[in-house]
Amino acid sequence: MAQQAQEARTDCYAAVDIGASSGRVVVGYVEDGLIRLQEVHRFDNRQVRRHGHDCWDVDLLHTELLRGLARCKEAGFAPKTVGIDTWGVDFVLLDADDNLVGDAVAYRDARTNGMYEVADAIMAPEELYRRVGLQRQPFNTIYQLLALQREHPEQLEAADTFLMIPDYLNFLLTGQKAVEYTNASTTGLLNAETGAWDETIMAAFDIPRRLFPNVTHAGASLGPVLPEVAEAIGYEPRVVLPATHDTGSAYLAVPACEPPAVFLSSGTWSLLGVENRSPICSEAAFRANFTNEGGYHFRYRFLKNIMGLWMIQSIRRELNGITYVVDEKAIRKG
Repeated sequence: MAQQAQEARTDCYAAVDIGASSGRVVVGYVEDGLIRLQEVHRFDNRQVRRHGHDCWDVDLLHTELLRGLARCKEAGFAPKTVGIDTWGVDFVLLDADDNLVGDAVAYRDARTNGMYEVADAIMAPEELYRRVGLQRQPFNTIYQLLALQREHPEQLEAADTFLMIPDYLNFLLTGQKAVEYTNASTTGLLNAETGAWDETIMAAFDIPRRLFPNVTHAGASLGPVLPEVAEAIGYEPRVVLPATHDTGSAYLAVPACEPPAVFLSSGTWSLLGVENRSPICSEAAFRANFTNEGGYHFRYRFLKNIMGLWMIQSIRRELNGITYVVDEKAIRKG
């Protein structure tokens, strides 16, 4: 209680990092020439079954985001800015009144089964890769949109705006709609050379360009939080775009300024690769299924997806809260 009574520290910044299994809110500040980080809130992220699909509970994410920002104040901080990153590829649709259209279906849902064949009949996979440089994965946003076209075309008709998950959370904080570059690069709809939406691909796949705000880059400010948000959390930070794809932000933390440097970022996925100044969209890269994900300051993370912690996260989910105690002495004897 004594700490809460003190004047909140304002020379600090809040980072919100949300992965496929959990999220956290961390406050950072500089003290004695060192960057200090203090975790103030951690929460579970979960998938829920809705209308026959595995979906993200975006209402829960919003609630936990506000709770975490409020706990910054409880811990004696009033951050100047807030930045949010999440995983890639997943999205929401909003109607003209900014209400959700449909559910935030999770990338591991089975709705994209069979979409390779549908997509390949529209555009050869080699040509798609040459334009966007994105690895061939069934969960890429382009395949999710193809699945949505077939199951719920009325949702695309009713939609007015496409936002990715961190973009939607930013919108709930500020009322501003912006799609950040690093996350947009995971859609399969962003031209690797120009960093803008590839309208040739959108036209070929009958994906409405009108839904997509122009791409915004990390470092842009979306302005202060809404008055009702400021009242709920106890202070009025600005929302600034980091690299909103969590791997893009993770790469920035690696102490390597000049290539060549190989990076390994581990979470639900492990991602192994390098950062380049230009994309590599060659036939060899396509055959090896390397991806060119957008990085900070219009750089490219040339990498491969490797199995990460998903198996452990899945076991934890399937146990549904059951805790097993491991006998460490027995392990050492074995």
